[in-house]
Amino acid sequence: MKQLGRIAALAGFAIAAFLVWREHPETTWRLMRDAGFGLVLAACVHVMPMWANAWDWRTLIRPAERPSLLTMLKIVWIRESVNGLLPVARVGGEIVSFRLLNRLGVRPASALGSLVVDIQLTLISQLLFAFLACAYVLDQSNSGAAHTISTLLWSISAAVPVLVLFALVQHARPFERMARVMNQVTSGKLVELVGKSVRIDQAVKLIWRRKATVLRYLFIWQTIQFIGFSLEIWLALRVLGAEPTFAQACVIEALIQIVSSIAFLVPASLGVQEGGFVLIGAIFGFDALTCLALAGARRIRDLLFYVPGLIAWQLAEYGGPRERQTQAKLGHGA
Repeated sequence: MKQLGRIAALAGFAIAAFLVWREHPETTWRLMRDAGFGLVLAACVHVMPMWANAWDWRTLIRPAERPSLLTMLKIVWIRESVNGLLPVARVGGEIVSFRLLNRLGVRPASALGSLVVDIQLTLISQLLFAFLACAYVLDQSNSGAAHTISTLLWSISAAVPVLVLFALVQHARPFERMARVMNQVTSGKLVELVGKSVRIDQAVKLIWRRKATVLRYLFIWQTIQFIGFSLEIWLALRVLGAEPTFAQACVIEALIQIVSSIAFLVPASLGVQEGGFVLIGAIFGFDALTCLALAGARRIRDLLFYVPGLIAWQLAEYGGPRERQTQAKLGHGA
């Protein structure tokens, strides 16, 4: 898997470099330089979807173990930073956030259960937004754009069966079954692991049974997150000299999200993001130069947020006792 990630990173970097070179790097850089502080302002909007994600993910954890909103925001920041900058196939951030939650006193079953459901609901919402975006484009655009969207629809549809299986997997008690197999292989030496795995499966099921929480997560908090991401796109395009509608920004964000999720093995979505912006932006008549500058604006956001996030992760790893004392003072009801 690690070798595959390296190959994907090299291929993605080559694609990104080719796209920028084809449009002349100095021209792309000049467009971004002229946008100036506006791109930084657009990047700062990212606080909004991070806050929404912290709030909705927090609701999936049992109230008695629930960290404060500020603490959850920090964990979301670290998770995004690890997934966004490191070659971890979009799962390293989940592992790090599990460790942090566990150190804050959240039981392993509750922490992992909330992570599993958070990923499931995020993927479901991404699919819903992507299909709505495709429907909007098919209704508004010409035949050329319709052909591009039809191709994207087939690509997205190919991921649906995998998503459905992932979303329903809790009914098959996957953690318990895997642990039982491992226990048999090790001649009964992992009996305790089976018990822990049963608790994880139960935690996932219990979260899904809280229908009001799941529905609020899916239709309210995920929508707020999506609006925040789309606002980033809209504002970045405006300062780059384009004149997008907010609906166009929503379509671009919805399709970029699902394409990046499908290509999750590519670290930092290298090449995927650049190529995606060029392809999707062309549907609305945005030139390749503007789309590459938009991709560059997203990289600026990554540097502004995620490099400090990696530093915060290292500080959190070495500040366990102090972190737990701080959390105890803040309390669990905030």
